[in-house]
Amino acid sequence: MRHSRYIWIFGLLGTAFIIISTLLLLASPNRVTADDPWQHVPSRAEPTDHTFLMKGPFETGSDVTRACLTCHETDAHEVMQTVHWTWQAPPVEVAWRDEPVSTGKANTLNNFCIGVQPNIQGCSRCHAGYGWVDANFDFSQEANVDCLVCHDTSGTYVKQGGGYPADGVDLLAVAQSVSYPTRVNCGGCHFNGGGGNGVKHGDLDESLYFPSENVDVHMGRLDFQCIDCHQAEDHNVRGRSISVSVDNANQVYCTDCHTPNLIHGDARITDHLETVACQTCHVPAGALRDATKMLWDWSTAGDPTREENPHEYLRIKGDFVYENDFMPDYFWYDGTASRYLLGDTINPDEITVLNPLLGNIRTPDAKLFPFKVHYARQPYDTVNNILLVPSTSGEGGFWTTFDWQTALQLGSEAAGLPYSGSYDFATTTMLWPITHMVQPKANALQCADCHSDNGRMDWEALGYYGDPMTWGGRNPSGE
Repeated sequence: MRHSRYIWIFGLLGTAFIIISTLLLLASPNRVTADDPWQHVPSRAEPTDHTFLMKGPFETGSDVTRACLTCHETDAHEVMQTVHWTWQAPPVEVAWRDEPVSTGKANTLNNFCIGVQPNIQGCSRCHAGYGWVDANFDFSQEANVDCLVCHDTSGTYVKQGGGYPADGVDLLAVAQSVSYPTRVNCGGCHFNGGGGNGVKHGDLDESLYFPSENVDVHMGRLDFQCIDCHQAEDHNVRGRSISVSVDNANQVYCTDCHTPNLIHGDARITDHLETVACQTCHVPAGALRDATKMLWDWSTAGDPTREENPHEYLRIKGDFVYENDFMPDYFWYDGTASRYLLGDTINPDEITVLNPLLGNIRTPDAKLFPFKVHYARQPYDTVNNILLVPSTSGEGGFWTTFDWQTALQLGSEAAGLPYSGSYDFATTTMLWPITHMVQPKANALQCADCHSDNGRMDWEALGYYGDPMTWGGRNPSGE
């Protein structure tokens, strides 16, 4: 009996020890707990089957929209408040301009297809609307909103010039298929921006339709859809791209779902989080499967004698350089950027950065971030020293006439730019954050990938004396 009593006492003490230890561990600020990947993902109701709700017949896309609005009365109005509709954000105060700046696809240029202003009929194939063929498009008409481009699940919906449904699309079948947006809906435009698969971003291409986890762990292993991270409220989709935006409002962050000091079991890694973005280690390469465009030289376009290859040369567009599985460039970045605006002057003897990053080694919120850097040779006015927007498609466009003089005159008129009649080609760059194609943790960068003689970081260019592992500190002033 006495031995039984001791055993009971020891058992009670052991149980108490386990409980107290567990409570202390849970209370510890340094405890490591695996994040639940679905914890921050919205739980959506089962989609409504529209097979018997959409009756038709539908002659136009607008007919479908009107039918949608009989139940979803406010949805078109919500869409019309977003940049998917306006292609231009509301003005924001910026430190690098005296007046508020409003930017977007509608009023900026890039170094891919250059600008939408004279080419809107072709570019608006990716607009969430119907009928944007010229400056007279009525942005106030709810029936012009395209519901199908984001909600079709039939896989048969295609748009053509002006954003109209392509000839032959069965609008009734598409309307009956509608559901939540998938990667196919989003990727139809975002994977093919700039004129083809993977051209623009370096981390968005058609390999993400049905990826393996070694292409993107979220979309592959977990089958995330774009809207799981880019969540929407009143049709306003979260996310920002510095190709068109200058602020970081409504942005998506890894830390929206992942708690940094909980997910890393090694304090040495956690110590990096003040200055190193998650993507730097977890997206070690871009364009993993499909190549992305790294250079576009418009100055060689128009040569009828050259053999064409879509990844090397096209007469209508010039020379290209494509790469896949490329190592990003790394820069300090505080989440915002400056922007070349239409009519800004350039120095043609220097490289013009169209979206210069903001933040440096001394900026408290800046972090080292991976980028694709896209180079181009594009037309500029040699008298006014401004970049020009050529008319490419349509009557008088370069792709029809191969006449730069006419194309630049028409484009300047559409974009509201002066044109002296004298042109040449200047070198520009655009920077594209690499933030998709997140790898499984086993593929993340290791210490020697950055901290070694052949590491991928140019420490001096980043503002350090050298590899900070050898002397420590965030910057040369010790801050």
